[in-house]
Amino acid sequence: MSVNSPTAVVRAELTKIRTVRSTLVPLFVALIVSIGIGVLNGASARSAIDKGSSMLRPDFNPVDAGFVGVQFGQLALIAFAVLLVCAEYGSGVIRTSLAAVPSRGLFYLGKITAAATVALVVAVPTSFLAFLASQAALGPHGVELSHPGALRAALGACLYLTLMCLFSLGIATMLRSTALALSLLFAFVFVLSPVANVIPVLRTAARYLPDHCGAEVMKADPDLSPGTGLLILAAWAAAALLAGYLTLRSRDS
Repeated sequence: MSVNSPTAVVRAELTKIRTVRSTLVPLFVALIVSIGIGVLNGASARSAIDKGSSMLRPDFNPVDAGFVGVQFGQLALIAFAVLLVCAEYGSGVIRTSLAAVPSRGLFYLGKITAAATVALVVAVPTSFLAFLASQAALGPHGVELSHPGALRAALGACLYLTLMCLFSLGIATMLRSTALALSLLFAFVFVLSPVANVIPVLRTAARYLPDHCGAEVMKADPDLSPGTGLLILAAWAAAALLAGYLTLRSRDS
């Protein structure tokens, strides 16, 4: 039986997420990794400050330190987005899904809506708990959410994680391969962006890569305005989702 109700399609996608272990695990990993690395980073920074170590960055800011764990935790949300799409192609379930929802646009919109909803629900506790845990680990050097820029950065981190998840969803829909999509996205975040940022001739362009410009919102003193960074990331996500839709519409399942 085909499904034509947008609400029914979204519910079906949420049910898939809730009942498939491979998509649930990354969501828990995102929370655990973000908090765990945040605590380790905060404790390390506290030790460096107490000892007057020269290893501590001269521009150290406790607000920025509060989201170091989130930068790593985002990889789990990227994996969630990739598995949400590619697991169906790998198992062949995509044919059943498209038979149930003949309109590929509706099917894709339902998947996007479900992914964004779940990503935001996970991103909120992940961002705030990671920040609070890292500040607790910093001890007397930590700050409260009422500190200038802290609340804005925490809220921005929620949007950043959600948009990166949607960007990854679009890339995964284009590639349809779990291994290829994860390899490309992880290399993008941990290789291309950092390397481009340290090469003088590429540094200006690197500021506008999706992960780099979006992450500006999590800084107390960003190079780009938080709003500009998020708008650029949103444009990247929209472009990736559009490319994913065009691929879905033009290729056989």
